[in-house]
Amino acid sequence: MKVLLVSANTETINMPVLPLGLSCIARATREAGHEIRVINTMDAGRLIPDTAAAIGEFAPDVIAVSVRNIDDQVMEGTRFMLEPVKDLIAACRDLTCVPVIIGGAGYSIFPVAALDYLGADMGIHGPGEKPFVQLLERLEKGAPPAEIPGLYLPEGGCAASSAPSGDINFSADINAFPPPGPEDQLFAALPPEHDTLWIPFQTRRGCAMHCSYCSTAAIEGTTARKRDLDQVIDVLADYEKAGHDHFFFVDNTFNLPPAYAESLCDRLVDADLNLSWRTIVYPWKLDDTLAGKMAAAGCKEISLGFESGSPVILKALNKKFTPDDVRQVAAALKRQNIQQTGFLLLGGPGETPDTIRQSLAFADSLDLDVMKITCGIRIYPRTQLARQAVADGIVAPGDDLLFPRFYLAPAVRDCIHEIVAPWMADRSHWF
Repeated sequence: MKVLLVSANTETINMPVLPLGLSCIARATREAGHEIRVINTMDAGRLIPDTAAAIGEFAPDVIAVSVRNIDDQVMEGTRFMLEPVKDLIAACRDLTCVPVIIGGAGYSIFPVAALDYLGADMGIHGPGEKPFVQLLERLEKGAPPAEIPGLYLPEGGCAASSAPSGDINFSADINAFPPPGPEDQLFAALPPEHDTLWIPFQTRRGCAMHCSYCSTAAIEGTTARKRDLDQVIDVLADYEKAGHDHFFFVDNTFNLPPAYAESLCDRLVDADLNLSWRTIVYPWKLDDTLAGKMAAAGCKEISLGFESGSPVILKALNKKFTPDDVRQVAAALKRQNIQQTGFLLLGGPGETPDTIRQSLAFADSLDLDVMKITCGIRIYPRTQLARQAVADGIVAPGDDLLFPRFYLAPAVRDCIHEIVAPWMADRSHWF
């Protein structure tokens, strides 16, 4: 079959991001024997015109659209990002009658609501390599798309009758489909203000931390699945040969489990790939040994999402670490000269003016390179925070939460910005 793959993302909120999930689909689809054409513009003005041109030239049998972002997660002046995707799908409908299938991280959080809102024919929830290839096989044979885990149909239907939620798609073997290599990455021109492209690479899927607000469980599941390290090193070596040496390991918790993280770093050193990379660490179980191995393997920057400096709030967010753990991890990374960006997530259940001040003072004491502050927490379905928001009367029980809703504790609703603003004004590296 002829398959048109379209990345709908045109946002560069923190940095330009290549569509890793769609690149995984590209490799799986190509290796299954199908012909593919890719649209990745990173340019809102070109998205529909380039897609329309590809439909005319390529005449696809199937169109697959990747949905990365639902909104910008900012409580004040929230930007809802699905309207351009809806326009894209409508434009496809005007030009062809072939099936339009959606997937991606953003879609997977809202498999029913987003499918209905966008008006696509089908949606794939979670990692899509296996179900998408299965779906193409069914469509090629003219067979109904039944019993495919993770496949959703309009009006709330799930094709796999044995899995009403579609979640059994998370049981797929991560090593059955190798990560995308340089020939599969959906490259696009960088915006003028960015001179380096950090290629996304994932060595693990799933997260078992169960943070109260997190949407990862809906996207990847709660069981961590690790890629075979031979496979990882082979693909990274292919990138290096093709001239790419900057990577973003997008694993949700790079340092967990520590033994796997240490082995990966050792293998990178042994392979002598000379890569520079950044990643995300969970501020727990990261000691001097692992920090040293990360630095030796090329780690230059990390994101440290400790979210609060208050033990009470950390417990409410279902964090496994303490402020002392965060301090020890930050110190270990600092000793290796690894740049750190810290994150505070203020306003959750139990937050008070005193816990906010405690968090701000704690963040300041860490002396990190960059601090990013978020006031108000985006509420995602099927999370502990969503259940709390219903109990507290912040959202209605039937709200599907596709249109952004935020949790802001009543005790800080009228004062949070007055508390945070002076800290931001006096610290140029806080955002």
